[in-house]
Amino acid sequence: MESPAASARAPVQPALFSGMKEEHTSISVRKQEKPTAAPFRPASEKESSMKAAVFYEPNKPLVIEEVEVDPPKEGEILVKMAAAGVCHSDHHAMTGEMPIASPVILGHEGAGVVEEVGPGVTSLQPGDHVASVWRYACGTCEYCLIARPQLCPTSARMRSNATLSDGTKRFRMGNTEVGHHLGVSTFSEYSVMSEKSALKIRDDMPLDKAAVVSCAVITGVGAVVNAAKARPGESVAVFGAGGIGLNAVQGAALAGADPIIAVDVFQNKLDMAKKFGATHLVNASDEDPVARIRELTGGQGAHHAIEAIGNTDVATQCFNAIRPGGTAVMIGITSPKAAAAIPTLDLVTQEKKLVGSLYGSSVPRHMVPRLIELYMAGKLNLDDLLTRSYPLDRINEAYEALIAGEVARSVIAYD
Repeated sequence: MESPAASARAPVQPALFSGMKEEHTSISVRKQEKPTAAPFRPASEKESSMKAAVFYEPNKPLVIEEVEVDPPKEGEILVKMAAAGVCHSDHHAMTGEMPIASPVILGHEGAGVVEEVGPGVTSLQPGDHVASVWRYACGTCEYCLIARPQLCPTSARMRSNATLSDGTKRFRMGNTEVGHHLGVSTFSEYSVMSEKSALKIRDDMPLDKAAVVSCAVITGVGAVVNAAKARPGESVAVFGAGGIGLNAVQGAALAGADPIIAVDVFQNKLDMAKKFGATHLVNASDEDPVARIRELTGGQGAHHAIEAIGNTDVATQCFNAIRPGGTAVMIGITSPKAAAAIPTLDLVTQEKKLVGSLYGSSVPRHMVPRLIELYMAGKLNLDDLLTRSYPLDRINEAYEALIAGEVARSVIAYD
């Protein structure tokens, strides 16, 4: 059933995404239900411990533990999580491909309600609905000052050391400190984070949808509209039709791209890509995706190609699939030592461009609200994106389904 917002087709502000073509934005959405906010309780009534999924060592299941939570300090908030996205990026930590200090509570894609604020907090108050911002922005470094907060070095240190921005931790089990993942740790019933790591959102935005906007959606859409800078009528190929790849597909649709070619080895994912705006589907198990993309683009190759898997062989295919002057954008996460074979002669003589994109090459505080407005206007498909919901104690099952290719995006739903 189409939502009232979708049927009304409220106009989108031109500033949201330039060059947007209406024929590519009529992606249907189901009925939106107003979220039920988590019941607010004053700090004095809040439990000092909560359940969380703790990572101890690579290639071992996450363990549901009772973790003690310290109150928020200067500039920090306590969030009661409502939903957390099950993202492949966390799985790289679980397998040891992306080393991280442990024990640590993983999860970076989430949304919830502010329960308590620490001294000096000015942008948020108890009861506010928020989405996580998993790349901390100090606001004063050279990257923050040029509107590239995703490159803030403070965030990188926080990830490596599993701490908050001041280098300390708020989670513990007895005498053992438990780390924070990317400053947000959304695989927990409650999380302490900097107010800079949370973004206030409108109260009528469903919190499970807001959770995935904070990573999968902004990363995929941003790779096309910000990193590739796709324009109406240009061709876009997306390698990988998972949670992020599907959003790259609908980012291409929002940009007015044509054709939009989705590539994957799972037919169920390719079929899903149609719902997000793909005009052509290529099953890489059955045919050479580079040859097929060239065939679909008059022998030239795509104007833009997005690698949304994190596979070095696919990265090479992605580069080879673009035309002279085209842009290949890498957004899939690989292990630190992984390297792709790129034909450097083509890079020079054909003026091809190879770029990386983190967090959609965006300023989340600007782009997340725009994406939410698109969803509420019926122009961004988030309902079909969320294919399963799990309780926290089934989080390992959720990751098994993700790795098996059974889901587009699933969420951990908290009570």
